Amino acid sequence: MTTSIGLVYDQIRPDERMLIDAAKREQVDLKLYDTNTTPFPVTGFPNRFEITNVILQRCISYFRGLHVTATLESSGVLVVNSFEALSTAGNKLLASIRLANSGIPTPKTFLAFTEESAIQALDKLGYPAVIKPVVGSWGRLVTLLKDQEMAKSIIESREYLHPIQQVYYLQEKIDRPGRDIRAFVIGDHVVAAMYRYATDSEWRTNAALGGRVENCPVTPEIEEFSVRAAKSMGGGAFGVDLMESKNGLVVHEVNHTTEFKATVKATGIDIPGLLIKYAVGMTRR
Repeated sequence: MTTSIGLVYDQIRPDERMLIDAAKREQVDLKLYDTNTTPFPVTGFPNRFEITNVILQRCISYFRGLHVTATLESSGVLVVNSFEALSTAGNKLLASIRLANSGIPTPKTFLAFTEESAIQALDKLGYPAVIKPVVGSWGRLVTLLKDQEMAKSIIESREYLHPIQQVYYLQEKIDRPGRDIRAFVIGDHVVAAMYRYATDSEWRTNAALGGRVENCPVTPEIEEFSVRAAKSMGGGAFGVDLMESKNGLVVHEVNHTTEFKATVKATGIDIPGLLIKYAVGMTRR
């Protein structure tokens, strides 16, 4: 009997095509649900939404993914990743709180809501420092603040953006090599890791910004911190970002709907196949 799982998405990227191909290789019936064309009943229908009982949620939009995950879980569907994991890891502030409360090394961080309080926080962190949106990906609106004058200019500009951009999430800049580490966690294991190197003209290491990637050996420290970070979010499948500081590794972000094509290229590990197997394993619990 063929196992059936689902894939919910808002756009088919190379990563989702890799999942579709992996499902075919594993002889898994992968049902596709495009959130652009599929309505999701919430109340008033006896059978709610007739759907497979395990779903891989792969929406690019954080807010779309958050709401569809809540709706699916309310119908008794198991979603990878869960609403708890998505709502926590998808908000950098909530993720920082969860990491710190779990005893996982993470950069010093402040929360502020006004220019005055943000400048006070930055004076305590010291320059250079980093300002990030609490919700966002691909390094967008992540800015290196080199001094107070620059900080005031950046914060003033954000006063004219959406209110979510006026939640000032401020972090120390870790003194690290020109790279960081992306570890891919599925369940209880790091299945692959890669170094991400910044380009000559860019301090951010995101592959979406042209960062170079190469295989990273999974050390016991990477394994421990990454798995602990994933479990602190609620468990599932995550991309855990770590930096090498003078005092050891620190975890700075946990990604809830992680792109993996660059990791597959760098490591040769069949991450989409492992994700399909992980989801199939959930159907047997």
